[in-house]
Amino acid sequence: MKMENILAASIAAGLVVVLAVFLGPRLKNRAGGFADGDVFRARREAMVAGQIEARGVKDPGVLKAMREVPRHEFVPVELRNAAYDDRPLSIGLGQTISQPFIVAYMTEALALKPGDKVLEIGTGSGYQAAVLANLAGKVFSVEIVCELERSAKEALLRLGYSSVRTVCADGYKGWPEEAPFDAIMVTAAPEHVPQPLLDQLKPGGRLVMPVGTRLSQELVLIRRTGTGFKKESLIPVIFVPMTGEAELKHSGAHY
Repeated sequence: MKMENILAASIAAGLVVVLAVFLGPRLKNRAGGFADGDVFRARREAMVAGQIEARGVKDPGVLKAMREVPRHEFVPVELRNAAYDDRPLSIGLGQTISQPFIVAYMTEALALKPGDKVLEIGTGSGYQAAVLANLAGKVFSVEIVCELERSAKEALLRLGYSSVRTVCADGYKGWPEEAPFDAIMVTAAPEHVPQPLLDQLKPGGRLVMPVGTRLSQELVLIRRTGTGFKKESLIPVIFVPMTGEAELKHSGAHY
């Protein structure tokens, strides 16, 4: 082979390697989203082992979902290297994506089953909805900030989460047209439990949410029984306050 042909072949091979390194994590997958490459998969595995499972989350389905859902696809591009750190990250407009441990902890508390119909209040980036979709049948997610709802919908569709429906509305009122629900998750903190959410919970259903003021909140789990509701306090948390009608209500269902 001539020297110039060898040189051309070497340059071509080098370009393939460079393209694989820089474009590999962004190649389209069959779901219409993007394969996330070995680096992000390894980071997710480390996140689950070191931040979630080690801190007490044991549900195999939840751990599997946390290993599979690409959190880096739901954060701003400039924050992707921090996507698997155990901390909340800004997604703009004064909102955040919750830390992975809290996402897993709240998901486990709902004790979801295949086929469950789930309501999420506070779509945010869409990440929590994607985790819920891995475990339940259908997910209905309400976001009061329309710009966030649109971007979350685009991300979820791009990544193949067709069982999630989103709407821009005030989450305080839930999604009455789709009620009742087997489980409800709220990812913003009102000072009291909204009565409409309790009304939209099936008998035997579970609701997990933060409740309290900006400086003092607790995560609660509420189960609907045959005769009423049973509340369990879980852990102290800090979430962004629920906006909209929640800010105007000074009384509600206090448990």
